[in-house]
Amino acid sequence: MIHIRFDRNDNGEIASFEMSGHAESGPYGFDLVCAGASAVSFGTVNAVYELTGTKLELDMEGEGGWLAARVPEGTAEAVYDQVQLLLEGLLVSFLTMEEQYGEFIQVKST
Repeated sequence: MIHIRFDRNDNGEIASFEMSGHAESGPYGFDLVCAGASAVSFGTVNAVYELTGTKLELDMEGEGGWLAARVPEGTAEAVYDQVQLLLEGLLVSFLTMEEQYGEFIQVKST
């Protein structure tokens, strides 16, 4: 199962997210849930950089199965708001996946 956790700061804004595990909803190379989760997470990380110039602080495990991303401290307020919009969109994407494939993906927001 893929576990995704979004951590919010005291203002309710997304400070970081972490994704771990494998969906195992199909054979290796044909696991659509894993592929979808990877696509939306890496697409969002890339969109944050391309659209706002902000490099999220990333940690990844070599063969996949674990990704952690944190919004860097000191990000300018106007840019920070744009980053938040993109990360909230990521959360909506994951929640949509969870609605359809809840036996393979679990999302928490704290």
